[in-house]
Amino acid sequence: MSELVNEFNAYRTKMNDKILSDNNKIIKRIFNLDTNAFAAGALDVKTKELLGLVASTVLRCDDCIKYHLETCYKEGLTREQVVETLGIATLVGGTIVIPHLRKAYEYWDLLEEAQR
Repeated sequence: MSELVNEFNAYRTKMNDKILSDNNKIIKRIFNLDTNAFAAGALDVKTKELLGLVASTVLRCDDCIKYHLETCYKEGLTREQVVETLGIATLVGGTIVIPHLRKAYEYWDLLEEAQR
């Protein structure tokens, strides 16, 4: 995988481990809720990841966008599906999300390049 993708994942894992090692019940429950919310249920994982991508884009969280993009990629979503989802996010979020849209495109490209 791309060095930037690997760096993001390594940092995320390292810091999540550090945060969870404090054994804070509230934080652990939030992490658990997040994990379980994105598991298959009435909605499949792909749909939930696209919803997470929209919410993350509208809320302008670049780390969250990267996380959902990578999961979308691993789940086999196509570039066209992701781009359409980002279009909805931009419509909902307005032009303020365009800088995050740029970063999302860049990260998706890195994910695709890593498979070549």
